[in-house]
Amino acid sequence: MLALDEQVRVTPPRIDPVAALRGFFHIAEAWGVTAEEARTILGAPAERTYYAWRAGNAVRVPSDTLRRIGYVGGIYKALQILYSDPHFADGWVKRPNAAFGGQTPLARMCAGDVTDLAEVRTYLDAARAPWS
Repeated sequence: MLALDEQVRVTPPRIDPVAALRGFFHIAEAWGVTAEEARTILGAPAERTYYAWRAGNAVRVPSDTLRRIGYVGGIYKALQILYSDPHFADGWVKRPNAAFGGQTPLARMCAGDVTDLAEVRTYLDAARAPWS
């Protein structure tokens, strides 16, 4: 066993914010998300910042925003695994769901808190657990 001062520190891998944002906007387009919905999901950046990101000009992206994008990516992936029809998978976010009190998953994701994204992701991860 290594002594406390000899333990290896593991740093998380560096995420390319430009690639992360590019992926997010691809998913947002597939889902038919509005600019306001996308801004909310990203953590409500300033409108100017949002449009700069959308144009591919990401100078700084907060870790909270990258975490949110990670949840969106996980939701997208889970839907693609659960549904063989990509159009059905993409439309799922706009269909009312009893698991979210009858609101759409997209409405839940747009509630503003990162925990809302986590709840949608957790729901889908549980749904696909038998196939994992």
